[in-house]
Amino acid sequence: MKKVVLAYSGGLDTSVAIRWLRDKGYEVIAYMADVGQEKTTTAAIHRAKVAGAAKVVVRDLKKKFAVDYLWPALKAGAVYEGRYTLATALSRPLIAAEQVAVAHAEHATAVAHGCTGKGNDQVRFEVTIQALDGKLEILAPVREWEFKSREEEILYAERNGIPIDVTQKSPYSIDKNIWGVSVEAGALEDPDVEPGADSFQWTRGAEKKNLKEKLITLDFVRGVPVGLNGRKMDALKLIAELNAVGSLYGIGRVDMVENRLVGIKSRETYEAPAATLLLQAHRDLESLVLDRELFHFKETLALKYAELVYYGLWFTPLKKALDAFIGSTQEKVTGAVRLKLRKYSAQVVGRRSPHSLYRESLATYSKKDKFDQRLAKGFIDLWALPYKK
Repeated sequence: MKKVVLAYSGGLDTSVAIRWLRDKGYEVIAYMADVGQEKTTTAAIHRAKVAGAAKVVVRDLKKKFAVDYLWPALKAGAVYEGRYTLATALSRPLIAAEQVAVAHAEHATAVAHGCTGKGNDQVRFEVTIQALDGKLEILAPVREWEFKSREEEILYAERNGIPIDVTQKSPYSIDKNIWGVSVEAGALEDPDVEPGADSFQWTRGAEKKNLKEKLITLDFVRGVPVGLNGRKMDALKLIAELNAVGSLYGIGRVDMVENRLVGIKSRETYEAPAATLLLQAHRDLESLVLDRELFHFKETLALKYAELVYYGLWFTPLKKALDAFIGSTQEKVTGAVRLKLRKYSAQVVGRRSPHSLYRESLATYSKKDKFDQRLAKGFIDLWALPYKK
């Protein structure tokens, strides 16, 4: 009997997939990756075993996710189509890479996932798997099986005694990790319908709170966040605290229609409080320490980096090359950024760095001014020379 390692979430699709794969003659190893989904794994592990999994493997990947995936994306300034901070997209290559590692450890010849044929995640999983081990067979039950609806899956689960909780139905498809929440389906499928309060997970209720302005300070060393309000913190604690305070103020909400890789448009809502605050502060610190040409050129690469993440191309030569370049840009991105939080917004109100390129004596209009304004005439004439008539 061939072994298959299934990326298992504990939900309806992957629980049914365990039995379906077993019925196809596979020995199924259910692999669960913890990237901060906020789900209890005990019930999911029990469900996997009842469904027919020969083994359940759980891996805590939160720290690796933050250090090896989130921080590189932060240093790159990666935001897809100007708004999506890539929480789900960044988690997929990590989950898939660990899935390949589990397959090797368990001597499995195949891997499987529960992605649909409409989404981006199928691409992210399968490209990563092929980039790391092209010999593994890849199975996608949701694309292949006979079920035409969620109701048919539920009936299959009931016939096979799989304990699926369908009493608390949600109209939404929700994905969470430490970097953010994405929500789609339900009423959100009409792009002209305002998202209901129930479509938000972390920032729900912010509109009802009477909040005073709050100042926070973020510390960076070579582009990496290392502290909050003067307190040194590891990655997970820092992200958790920023998510908590950002959620309180309703920061990081996004409602967008995006262009999926498969060619269709999708409307989703996102919540990314920590990511929003960190990206804003990091970019502002870069504006202080990077020269103009490097700052501008890096902005163009940030768009490409975001596309590579979104398209599932994490383990590619171009991504590796961009990481090397971006790493060199971060050598002097050290300092502190002060932000003022208000309901639904954050504003940078101060920044400092030992590598600051700002010179008051050149920028000032006071008596401290040392800029020789007479030089401007010659500069302008040379600059305009190619266009002078």
